[in-house]
Amino acid sequence: MQLIEIDRPTGTVLLHAAGTCYALRVDPAAGTVRTVHWGGPLRAADIASPPEPDGEADSFHAPLDGTEELAVDGQVRFAPPALEVRYPDGTSAVEPVVEGYDVRDDQDSAELSVTIRDAGRALGWRLHYRVRRDCPVVERWAVFRHTGERGAPPLTLLRHSAAQWNLPVLPAYRMSAVHGGWAGEFQLRRAPLAIGETTLTSRRGHTGHQRNPWLALDAGDATEEAGEVWTVALATSGSWRMTTVRSADGRCSVLGGSGHEGVEVALAPGESWTTPVSTGQYTPDGFGGGSRAFHSYVRDHVLPTPGELRPVLYNSWEATAFDVTFDGQRELADLAARVGAELFVVDDGWFGARSSDRAGLGDWTPRPAAFPEGLRPLADHVHGLGMRFGLWVEPEMVNPDSELFREKPEWVLHLPDRTAHPLRNQLVLDFSRPEVTDWALGWLLRTVDEFAVDYLKWDFNRSFTEAGSAGRPDARRVFVEHALGAHRVLDELRAARPALRIEACSGGGGRVDLASLARTDQAWTSDNTDAVDRLAIQHGFSQLYPAQVMGAWVTDSPNPHTRRAVPQRFRFHSAMAGALGIGGDLTRWSAAELAEAAAYVARYKAVRSTVQTGHQYRLGSPSDGAHAVQYVARDGGESVVLQWRAGPADRVRAPRLRLRGLDPRAVYRVDDDGGTLPAGTVRSGAALAAHGLPAQLPPGGHASRMLTLRRAE
Repeated sequence: MQLIEIDRPTGTVLLHAAGTCYALRVDPAAGTVRTVHWGGPLRAADIASPPEPDGEADSFHAPLDGTEELAVDGQVRFAPPALEVRYPDGTSAVEPVVEGYDVRDDQDSAELSVTIRDAGRALGWRLHYRVRRDCPVVERWAVFRHTGERGAPPLTLLRHSAAQWNLPVLPAYRMSAVHGGWAGEFQLRRAPLAIGETTLTSRRGHTGHQRNPWLALDAGDATEEAGEVWTVALATSGSWRMTTVRSADGRCSVLGGSGHEGVEVALAPGESWTTPVSTGQYTPDGFGGGSRAFHSYVRDHVLPTPGELRPVLYNSWEATAFDVTFDGQRELADLAARVGAELFVVDDGWFGARSSDRAGLGDWTPRPAAFPEGLRPLADHVHGLGMRFGLWVEPEMVNPDSELFREKPEWVLHLPDRTAHPLRNQLVLDFSRPEVTDWALGWLLRTVDEFAVDYLKWDFNRSFTEAGSAGRPDARRVFVEHALGAHRVLDELRAARPALRIEACSGGGGRVDLASLARTDQAWTSDNTDAVDRLAIQHGFSQLYPAQVMGAWVTDSPNPHTRRAVPQRFRFHSAMAGALGIGGDLTRWSAAELAEAAAYVARYKAVRSTVQTGHQYRLGSPSDGAHAVQYVARDGGESVVLQWRAGPADRVRAPRLRLRGLDPRAVYRVDDDGGTLPAGTVRSGAALAAHGLPAQLPPGGHASRMLTLRRAE
């Protein structure tokens, strides 16, 4: 079957994506493109009929509201526009004319583009769609262009959404999204959607800890494994905005794009603006089915190295903070290799005058007092231990107390007539300026080459304040263009050094998004490494992003952030749910603790492929008494279950663990590292799904276990 099916007499276009269907109608007579269907599979014959009547009209009714693929401000429209323009005369009304559409349909993917223009003004735009045979995610973006002749005055895009997603009319609407803050990211919330406009946004110049650019909608009846769910996500790393509009007559739309309110884009004649990609997905299989489909999309079509397993890393930050020395790092490297780490990362404090967070950012040469012979001897030592060598960097930041700031104060992203307010004693460099990104790329390449660096942890530790590009009519555009500059550096860096691997970080999870993941290999989920807090953080993270990219560390007890004491077993089981790392002060771990850690690392490596690339099933949530996460290998031969109890055992008997995703006809041998199941336990896939396993955990206030199931021959 072709991925794009067209009924030309009615202008109906069907996009087929892995058993789902997205259908729209190109209507030149009405000057619009309208949504027809987004949901289960259909054929053109099912919907290729004349447009249905919009109902009785009145002078207060706008029949197009909530139905268009990209609504404009103008004509009889009253809903929030996805495209809003300020023309040179100060007016904003747009009168769209549909000029036609083009289709490219290959074996495994297909693209549709629809060309539209304003009837009397110098503005044109194209709506782009991409679908793939193996994936239910629909990708959409828009390109806006000033079509006037040279010398014509500029126009300004006030709202420039990537897409407008229109849901079918449902009896009710519920919205799922994640909220939080620094050290408490990705807290999942589901709540009824109010009539009116509900906006999720970041005004900070980066993705943000407070929200993440995605949301899911259902009728209020979806469960983890059943029910229709529609998910929309933005691939953007700067400021962003997503608005869900629910009308009183039952329609629901999602608009979204880069920039928050007031971030305008001025276009001179011949200039164009390309929005970020907006992704939409429908599933009939509940929130879990939606998550698994998005995980596959991220792995197969977003990540630069999708098939590569993420290494077990050791990071020195919580062991040393800024007290970084050659001898201290070498000792930690020896211990990290002893417990089985495959990558050793030197964190903040290795460069310039960096003995605290007050100085040195921007001066990216090894601190002479700490590394009198530079970093190469340490890199050679780490490589000699069989590990890869990594460095922490923060290319987009500068301390006022640095040689770079003293030489280039104009590079700072700050309005010169406004008072500067440093956060964490640092300011942001303006990555919308080519001279700044050229400088960053230059020192990054030199650092990687000179010190044989295999891995960079790219951090971003403050939000924008008093930001703008002085002298431009769209000074606030930098809230978007800064991130695009960072993307250019990452793209060129990876192209020049294809063996280099990069971790996205922003004080934890402040820059986790599809655009960042298209340029990095994993993300630092949160600066909060408390193993109990991480369960809720990881639960919310997993709604959209796969375990393969979720950095999770085992650190010291009591935890340095929360002061909570948790057994090492629980800490490892919590971190083994993602890309395992270790961040504790290994010089203070006993020989028994180091040996136990080595055993857990070896156990993780044995099942890493299933955890990182398998299908994930959430068996409950962190608020449940039997919270567990299950991973099933893509070939179905292995499954891993991690289960936790974060407090005293409840008096009420916990429900049995009913596993999912297994072959009901197969027989599985079950290994329980908690010893609560008899050795050699064998169960059929059907029995594991229908009857399950006892949810019994080892005794103790913070109890956990890992079950490994392998198909018997």
